[in-house]
Amino acid sequence: MDLATRPWQGADMAISSAPTRPLAAIILAAGQGTRMKSDTHKVLHPIAGQPMLLHVIDRAHELGADRVIVVVGARSEQVEAAVTGTDVEIVHQAEQLGTGHAVAQAEAALAGFSGDVLILYGDVPLVRTETLARMLEALDARPEARAVVLAFRPETPGAYGRIIGNADGAITKMVEFKDATAAERETDLCNTGLMVARAPELFGLLRDVGNDNAAGEYYLPDIVMLPGAGSIFTEVDRWEATGVNNRVELAEAERHWQTDRRWRFQIEGVTLIAPETVWFAHDTVIGRDVTIEPNVWFGPGVKIADRATIRAFSHIEGATIGERAEVGPYARLRPGAVLGEKSKVGNFVEVKKATLGKGAKANHLSYIGDAEVGANANIGAGTITCNYDGFFKYRTVIGEGAFIGSNSALVAPVTIGAGAIVGAGAVVTKDVEADALALVRPEQRAKPGWAKRFRDIMMAKKKGS
Repeated sequence: MDLATRPWQGADMAISSAPTRPLAAIILAAGQGTRMKSDTHKVLHPIAGQPMLLHVIDRAHELGADRVIVVVGARSEQVEAAVTGTDVEIVHQAEQLGTGHAVAQAEAALAGFSGDVLILYGDVPLVRTETLARMLEALDARPEARAVVLAFRPETPGAYGRIIGNADGAITKMVEFKDATAAERETDLCNTGLMVARAPELFGLLRDVGNDNAAGEYYLPDIVMLPGAGSIFTEVDRWEATGVNNRVELAEAERHWQTDRRWRFQIEGVTLIAPETVWFAHDTVIGRDVTIEPNVWFGPGVKIADRATIRAFSHIEGATIGERAEVGPYARLRPGAVLGEKSKVGNFVEVKKATLGKGAKANHLSYIGDAEVGANANIGAGTITCNYDGFFKYRTVIGEGAFIGSNSALVAPVTIGAGAIVGAGAVVTKDVEADALALVRPEQRAKPGWAKRFRDIMMAKKKGS
């Protein structure tokens, strides 16, 4: 049953056991990706705010891979930059001569490695850790098999390579679409390209693969049909194994990822009023009894504690939201926003690189940037922390229990002491001591009759014109 009727378990769920032998993962990311029509490498287009390639790398790490190797070719500098700082190894495929040729480029890097090799694709981002573990278990259980191939039944088989197999999972033939007969193209069991094999045997077989085919390429699946021991397949849901080659497929992958994540959060105790309108990032963390109203977007780096409420049309990225805190509606939390327990950020309030203490409130039409707001402080409507002078950023500190009147501008660096009150309409450029009242505006004066005299004069001028 596919995602149209029941979501599958998420790709990053924990697995039950570690690999029984050393494991290396080879991730193919050397293709041109021309169908994406982009200056960005295909595998770096994001799903849930994270490049597809990094989703695949995460799966390899979750599986316990000892080595992760990425094979690069076109636009290799982009891929190398994306994995800088990780323990991923890069090997180059100077010429794109097929998937078998790409995998063979990793042989030198894995010299002396005697464990299993899992072959993944940087543009197949939804494959589950459990599925990959199942492939390893199948290889371990069938020592006579030279490889385990991941198979699926796409809605439109199209140009996928076909697998002819038996009920017991044995593969009788694998053939690329270009080389398949009309009868072979009728089967809907297709090759995802994902495979696991034992390292010494894998590279030995690749040396025997030729390129006498319609494309003149060295195909990885050809190792299955070389003389000797047979191979087996294990089948997976089609959405999990579909590759992303263009923007339409990218959007479909995003949709399926989001559907799964929404389902998981609800199962784990999160209330989503209109699930299909909420969009999560790959690393969103949400506690129990959190309520999220419609049309909320989460960027990377968000953590929400238990019993918080996120109201409609809020945009949240890089923020930490405390227990029982309330956000929105129409709020924007930018990276570095930290909301304490029972704090509140209301409608049309933006918070950036600022901390609100327990019970602090900024309810209406305010910008709080580069600031520290103490517990139970109240920020009036229209308040702005003026944190930037065109060259540098400065901090604003607002003490516990302070009250900032509406339409105030706090020109940083400035400190408002605990318990202080800033009168409405103030432009504060100097520190305000604790428990003081700061009034920064002229005394109000009234001139009786002035407004009527002014109107009479202007009306007379208008009639005479």
